[in-house]
This record gives sequence, C-alpha cells and structure tokens, in this order.
Amino acid sequence: MPLLINRAVAENDPWQFVSADAIEANADLPVGDIVVPFAYYLENKTQLLAREGKVAVVVNGDDDLQALIACLSELSLVAIDFPAFRDGRGFSIARKVVRAGFKGEVRAVGDVGRDRLEYMENCGFNAFDISDEAFSDDTLKAFTEITVNYQGTAADPRPIFRR
Repeated sequence: MPLLINRAVAENDPWQFVSADAIEANADLPVGDIVVPFAYYLENKTQLLAREGKVAVVVNGDDDLQALIACLSELSLVAIDFPAFRDGRGFSIARKVVRAGFKGEVRAVGDVGRDRLEYMENCGFNAFDISDEAFSDDTLKAFTEITVNYQGTAADPRPIFRR
C-alpha cells in the first residue's frame, strides 16, 4: 500500500497497525511505534504509554470525539478510518482534531481514493494510506487539480473565495 505524507510517497512507514483481532487473540504488541484501536487505547492507556515506542490510535465515526480530543497531547498520529466511500464522517473528525490543536500526523486509512485527496487535505489530513488498486502514477496530481476553493480549509478556516 502506498503511503503519501505531505503530498509525497513515503519511503517507509515506522507505524505498525495492530488489529482488533490480534488484540482479542491476546497477541503480544509489536516492538516500536504502534497504532491501536481507540477503544483499546482508552482501556489500556497507562500500559501503552509506559512501553517503548510511540502510540497512536485509529478512530472511526462511532468513537467518542471528546475523549479523543482530551487525549491528543499523548498521541503522535491519529489514523481516521473511512470504512466505505459513502461514509464521510472522517472529514469532520479530521477537521475537529486539527482545530483542537493537534500538530501530529492525521492519516486517512480505509477506503481512500484519488478523487477525495484534496478534500481530505483541506480538512486537515497530511497522510493517506492508499490501496495498490487505487494508486496510480498520476495520484499526486489530485492535490493540484482543483484551483478554486469556496470553503476555508483546516489551515485557514475562514470561508473565502480563493484562486
């Protein structure tokens, strides 16, 4: 899976995603930087923060955003899941995370496609985990194809007309 960070293909990804299935099977957490489901993080925060390596969370539209915002200072990355194309709650989650002052990586995971990359970036995403099937040589052009914005962005929330 290609990973785009700040509009460029990343050479490597230090983050290891730990699935809910692995957690339920009581698998040992890998060494290094890990991304865990937000519910698991809330239940095991003390142990996770005491281990070596950074800890990040993956959230979705069903998670408690107020609890997430309260934890942002403890996290280096927030991965936001798009379970299906028709589920756009991730856009709002990213915007709220960035407006709350989060300065780390905001990564889109799941159903991430070229047609929404610039909109995602406008909401505050700076990293995108794209499937091999959805990635092509011209994927990076998606960030510059739209030259007129009628809405503010996460970086500049004022609703203005810009060229």
